[in-house]
Amino acid sequence: MFPVDPALYALFLGMMAVFAVTPGPANLFAIATGARSGPRAALLGVAGMNAASVVWIAAAAMGLGALVHAYPAAFRLLATAGALYVAWLGLKSLWSAWKEGGELKGAKGANLDTAFRDGFAVQLSNPKAVVFFTAALPPFVDPTRPAIPQLVLLGAAVIVLDMIAMAGYGLAGGALAQRLTEPRARRMFAGAVGAMLLVAAAMIGLRD
Repeated sequence: MFPVDPALYALFLGMMAVFAVTPGPANLFAIATGARSGPRAALLGVAGMNAASVVWIAAAAMGLGALVHAYPAAFRLLATAGALYVAWLGLKSLWSAWKEGGELKGAKGANLDTAFRDGFAVQLSNPKAVVFFTAALPPFVDPTRPAIPQLVLLGAAVIVLDMIAMAGYGLAGGALAQRLTEPRARRMFAGAVGAMLLVAAAMIGLRD
């Protein structure tokens, strides 16, 4: 027997597809990483974000919803720390636009080295992920069937659809950055990247 009811699984896939393509902190971070450091860094950032999603899926299997209700302050602190970290990345990009004339490629190696870690931190502190795994995922788990196989299939759908959407956003940002050749255009683009990261930080920090 299929671990998940096929009709329910199809409904979940449709809902998850909408979640995956909706602009949020993770997708904004993917665009900014691709724009700042190129396609390879974007894909590493996407891998980091999905590694954090695996952590959330495992937490959901262990009763994440109950933990959120029991210790809301801890999750609020985690989100605040993530917001500050993303804001710092945004301010670095704005500084690059003002101080270095928008030369995003100058720091490409360092950004490439930290892309996975940055992506992991963004998704681990993303309130959208907490809301999804505590509120949107549980209704699709049938209590009359074994829970672990259901969570594996549902989690696999989350990872695959998120990777497709995030990679698309990230590669688009990288392709756009490669077309910029004039110093003024690079400066404006570096400023736009910084602004996107600050918006993502605000979305993380202000979400209740």
